Amino acid sequence: LPLCFPQKLWNMLESDQFQSIWWSGGGKCVAINKDLFKVEVLGRGVCQRVFNTRHIRSVIRQLNLYGFTKMQRDIQRSASLPEFLSEEAAASAHSQILYYYNPSFNRAHPCLLGTCKRR
Repeated sequence: LPLCFPQKLWNMLESDQFQSIWWSGGGKCVAINKDLFKVEVLGRGVCQRVFNTRHIRSVIRQLNLYGFTKMQRDIQRSASLPEFLSEEAAASAHSQILYYYNPSFNRAHPCLLGTCKRR
């Protein structure tokens, strides 16, 4: 049987093969570098594809269907102008990173993976 979306996602996160997706928040969130993911995962040839799509929109739709919610990154801003400008540049680069959370998708509790059901 082919693996369902959460199992494929878990395998990717546990693999050292992908640089565009990783555990974040102590293993409670999935972090995806959107641009790198498009090239590294979605840009693969048919025989090497992880997902049956070439579009990030479809992966995000699957995340939503399986109960993942997008997390916002809280950024504290500095009062001084040089620090603020530096933080803005870092935040701009960081905006390519998407964070998703699902209470049943936790690195410390792989037994919960079976409870990730499609809505």
